[in-house]
Amino acid sequence: MVSNVASWLLPILGAKMILQPCGAAAVGRRDSANASAIQSLLSILPTATPTSPEQAQSALESIFTSPTPASLLTALGDVVEAGLTPNNVESAISYLEGPLTGEDSTFNINLRSPYPAAYPKAESNDAPYDLSEATLRAAIYIPSTFQYGASGAPQPIILVPGTGNTGFDSFSGNYIQLLQDSKIADPVWLNIPGQLLNDIQTNAEYVAYAINYIYGISNRRSVSVLSWSQGGVDAQWAYKYWPSTRSKVTDQISFSPDYKGTTLASFAATPHEPLPPSVLQQQYNSQFITTLRSNEGDSAYVPTTTIYSGFYDEVVEPQQGTGASAYLLDARNVGVTNNEVQTICPGQPAGGFFGHEGVLYNNLGYALAVDALQHDGPGQVARLDLPSVCSYPITEGLNLADVLETENTLLIAGLSILLYPSPSSTEPAIKSYARS
Repeated sequence: MVSNVASWLLPILGAKMILQPCGAAAVGRRDSANASAIQSLLSILPTATPTSPEQAQSALESIFTSPTPASLLTALGDVVEAGLTPNNVESAISYLEGPLTGEDSTFNINLRSPYPAAYPKAESNDAPYDLSEATLRAAIYIPSTFQYGASGAPQPIILVPGTGNTGFDSFSGNYIQLLQDSKIADPVWLNIPGQLLNDIQTNAEYVAYAINYIYGISNRRSVSVLSWSQGGVDAQWAYKYWPSTRSKVTDQISFSPDYKGTTLASFAATPHEPLPPSVLQQQYNSQFITTLRSNEGDSAYVPTTTIYSGFYDEVVEPQQGTGASAYLLDARNVGVTNNEVQTICPGQPAGGFFGHEGVLYNNLGYALAVDALQHDGPGQVARLDLPSVCSYPITEGLNLADVLETENTLLIAGLSILLYPSPSSTEPAIKSYARS
């Protein structure tokens, strides 16, 4: 056993040193406006304390619409000052500077071998992995409650995070607690090194491997995938270039995805500063996005439910109507529903103000996710009791602390971007397998 553990841990630790951002120590080393931006954020302390989810939503709406903040820096300061995150800037930087351990770990030891094998290729037409199997497998956090596809257990589900966050960061205030120990789905999550700020093509390798791996250790039960933000793009790239994944996934549930990229990509950084690779790649119609959407990559590969906010996604725009970045086509007739919460619940609590991360605690979003998981094909509004679903803004079972924990993802993501140790002015080259 010792030798097995050592053989997994050594290459994983090496990958962690290369791929994970340096954290707060980078502030002093980087000669950039980002360093002074972080110093200014450190001086901001909460001056208010929301007492209900509705009050928190109202404060968020005020911050992001009256008027819209000019930059992420401004938004982060306002969110912290309004008491809308459990972390202040100093504690968030300390978290990012320290090792990611426990449920945030990027070097998990998963010794079960999948059958059939997931590496080096699950099928001959899959793209090649650039990363080692040890590194890919180590990003999968499997909680002690996971049932490995046992008879009578709910379906395995893989939670894929958003830019600047781990899986635990993204989902601890929402879908981990909503699904864990439930009869709906049995969750594992991905803590991808670099908090998804590295090349999206590399991030997608973790998703492709996880689908084949979890299937292979779960009695070959099909899995579902629930993603937030960039996680939806990672999954779409994985489906496109690792075809082996498609037959193993019953549902893709995408919250706030940016399949067209976003016109607000530059919002994420200090003006004229270079950016992390994945932020560059998520610019509206970037080279990466153009490649992803080519050859009907703008259509679903598996049954897909998209859930997004038209009022107001502070990270992804446009996000309204059929022009929404989240809007996915269905050329393969696998089944797609595109669900803008304000259009489905107009003038009602579940159709009110929800930001990029707020959709994760939206009651309609949860109802659609559950509907997708309990039926063949994507989630369908027609099957929901809309008067009841739309009458609650926040998913039942979540509270103010969960809302603030979910909003904390914005602070963690923003600081991760500002602290990223090797930003660039040009996006990574398209991999050779995607150019053919």
